[in-house]
Amino acid sequence: MFQVTILGSGAALPVIAQDFRRYPTAQLVSLPHTHLLIDCGEGTQMRLQELKIKINRIKHIFISHLHGDHYLGLIGLLSSMHLNKRNQDLHLYGPEGLAEIIRVQLKYSYTRFNYKVHFKELKTGVPEEVLNDGMFSVTTIPLNHRIPCNGFLVKENPKKRKIIKEKIPQDIWEWQYAKTLQKGEDVLNEEGEVLISAKEFTVQPKSRSYAYCSDTSYFEPIIEQIKGVDLLYHEATFTNEEIERAADTYHSTAFQAATIASKAEVGRLIIGHFSSRYRNNLEPLLREARLQFAESYLAIEGSSFVLEKENMPVG
Repeated sequence: MFQVTILGSGAALPVIAQDFRRYPTAQLVSLPHTHLLIDCGEGTQMRLQELKIKINRIKHIFISHLHGDHYLGLIGLLSSMHLNKRNQDLHLYGPEGLAEIIRVQLKYSYTRFNYKVHFKELKTGVPEEVLNDGMFSVTTIPLNHRIPCNGFLVKENPKKRKIIKEKIPQDIWEWQYAKTLQKGEDVLNEEGEVLISAKEFTVQPKSRSYAYCSDTSYFEPIIEQIKGVDLLYHEATFTNEEIERAADTYHSTAFQAATIASKAEVGRLIIGHFSSRYRNNLEPLLREARLQFAESYLAIEGSSFVLEKENMPVG
């Protein structure tokens, strides 16, 4: 499984209406062997409880930047993990200052967690691979916001090449050739000539990828790094009617998010980080995005987007 679940999709102000609550930004990325939490706005652990997601299954937490709507739910979540008797190490990734904020909160509440938190301070300005466990990697995506801010690229590591055995003449096939071909290397005869071409008789399985672009103004330098990803989340705080306000606050419009998706040739786009002014109607944002990029979808809390191995139906 490679799945993205929306926990929070609002901007700075939470929205409470008669039939829904929109919390600040948070997402859960579920992989076959682990769970990643990306950003942790106020209300994150409430949404996790509503969705019956066990918080102690989260092994890695990534914080994009230190605006409150992206991390004010963190200390509460960490405290709940402590109260739930967590004993597994937790890995936390975030900007300069985050570790100190947590230390101060723990110091003055006289709290000592019963699990270890390993903190990785993230650089800004250049992409940096901050996690690679052999199955997937996470690399930062430098963004353009009022304070240092990173997005995150989550990508499966390349798998062994798949042999198209039915295409290979049976009179030359031997099973010991499999390992060579799976590594992308040609099988050679005793004279050093190509007997079986890896390019002709194997295919590289698709590595699924997800790019999370948190708070940012319209910023084309990210296009090269996110080129061709299966799924892109890009903030869309405003419609184009508020394009000047978006620029002034280092945010993006739905049309700008869709333009990035189109230029990067991604599979699908999720837009989120909605201003509270759109509390009752997100359709103008969606319509605007789809004018530029048809495969655009709203970040609706509780919904999931599944990245399939071969194709990706809408989540």
